[in-house]
Amino acid sequence: MPDAIANAVEQPEGALLRALAEAVSARNEAFFDALARDAATALGFRQALIAELTGPVRARTVGQWGSRARSAGEEWDLEKGTPAREAAEGRVVDGAGGAPEDGCMAVPLIGLDGLSQGFFLVADEIASGRSERRLPALRILAAHAAAELSRRRTEKTLRESEQRYRDLYEEAPIAYVHEDLQSRFISANRAAIRILGLKPEEVVGHVGIEMAPKTPEAQRRIQEAFASIGRGTDTSGVVLELRRKSDGKPIFIQWWSKPEPDGKYTRTMFVDITDRVLMEQEQARLKAQNLYLQEEIKSVHNFEEIVGSSPPLLEALEKVRRVARTNTSVLITGETGTGKELIARAIHFNSERHDRPLIKLNCAALPTSLLESELFGHERGAFSGAMQRRIGRFELAHGGTIFLDEIGEMPKEAQVKILRVLQEHEFERVGGNETIKTDVRVIAATNRDLRKAVRDGELREDLYYRLNVFPVELPPLRERRGDIPLLVRFFVGKSVARVGRRIETIGAETMERLVAYHWPGNIRELQNVIERATILATTPELRIDADVFGTAAPSSAPAAEASSAPLASDLDVVQREHILKALQTADWVIEGQRGAARQLGLHPNTLRSRLKKLGIKRLSH
Repeated sequence: MPDAIANAVEQPEGALLRALAEAVSARNEAFFDALARDAATALGFRQALIAELTGPVRARTVGQWGSRARSAGEEWDLEKGTPAREAAEGRVVDGAGGAPEDGCMAVPLIGLDGLSQGFFLVADEIASGRSERRLPALRILAAHAAAELSRRRTEKTLRESEQRYRDLYEEAPIAYVHEDLQSRFISANRAAIRILGLKPEEVVGHVGIEMAPKTPEAQRRIQEAFASIGRGTDTSGVVLELRRKSDGKPIFIQWWSKPEPDGKYTRTMFVDITDRVLMEQEQARLKAQNLYLQEEIKSVHNFEEIVGSSPPLLEALEKVRRVARTNTSVLITGETGTGKELIARAIHFNSERHDRPLIKLNCAALPTSLLESELFGHERGAFSGAMQRRIGRFELAHGGTIFLDEIGEMPKEAQVKILRVLQEHEFERVGGNETIKTDVRVIAATNRDLRKAVRDGELREDLYYRLNVFPVELPPLRERRGDIPLLVRFFVGKSVARVGRRIETIGAETMERLVAYHWPGNIRELQNVIERATILATTPELRIDADVFGTAAPSSAPAAEASSAPLASDLDVVQREHILKALQTADWVIEGQRGAARQLGLHPNTLRSRLKKLGIKRLSH
């Protein structure tokens, strides 16, 4: 073939091109070396070099011929001013026809992007004065060399991309499966093999659809999923139940599948969501169990922890049953410790709002400056210390119920806004101008005589009528003495579980004392007495001595004096004596662990209000 090229150099261009085409038609591993040899021999040179650029001024040999040629794969720096550097930078060098030691030709290898990707150089001219067709012939050979170099680079890039894809496919945490429309596996990555419990040799030909259990729901889901693929549509995010091949354990996968363009195969991926599904199933089971237990508790205890069967209590509970299913505002009245909060809970949990929040607020527990912020929230910067926006209780209770305890202690400034919520179902946060709509049922409670508070100007009359739509009055414990044995046993059961005592019986004398006592603190006081007795118990029989109840301090005790105003009723007398005894025991300290308010089970502000109402004050010394 070199002779044909040599002869063709002297022939017309058509013959030369045909000879060059024959010279480069065969592509093999030694393509560039053969091309270098044929070019040097045919064009009359002793050396030939084909190199690709590995950097701006650095090259690597891809083909060579001649005794002084560089070895294959060798890299070197291109020196400035040399024919190789000139050609590498895109210029043609034609030094042939001069002195034998200087004669050479070099042309760039132009890539598909029009830039030089190397050079083709022949050197050591055998004889000068040869045909002027040698440079065009070298250019043609360089074009073939550049095309082959581009092809090999592209193939290398494709191989590397394929390898990267294969690595990503195999090592991906998401499972990938290639399957036909009958769900026969063609390939699967490691994540899919692990999740499905397959061995590598079991992948090809495995039928994925057969892994679904025979339950109607599981079969329906998987049949519908594969039917959609058969129609040529995507199947996205379907949850399927399968059985692991290795051990038969249930697995749940979230599955995405898409048919390939030819419609014969699918590309499928899925993730293992078994833990999530099993957790959701367990949560659903526990929720159903909890609802069942709540219904059982309600059927046994008649509104959760409300214990008793006396006519006054049953009458109040009948009112609760009637009003619970409505959205009517309810006003619960009764002495302190009669269980007003329990009644509020019973109304909420037996209403249509039971799955929404029950938000509570004791109106006597906060100073006036903070009460509005607690009720309606505030904007950032609304007052000193308001570093960020705060959501109020009415906003939190949206869709549910708000329980306002000690409503009679609410200051006049807040009463106006409460009235607006009840009338217009809207409010603004403190420091804000955005009107917020709310859907809240209001349940209020008090131990005060609200009619008297209205007459005294302490409670707005219009607010009272808005709250008192449906009144529920709770009887004091002394009016339901028949419930005391039931309550005693109930509180004993709760106390022994909490303090770790064993109480098997309740002494007869103890029960008689408990039934006979007038209980000014009502059920809360009874609970405290039982818990204290349980802690002090040393035998399985619960005993409470008579001195536990003590005797009321006389009204003429030097530690206190009464105002000249007459007391409203015998109940006021009993309450006054009970409070005086607690104050004397606490050395007139109201707040704190040893304060009178804690002994009486009252909030300090409520106790102060009660002292004012009953005209109790300490003598100065």
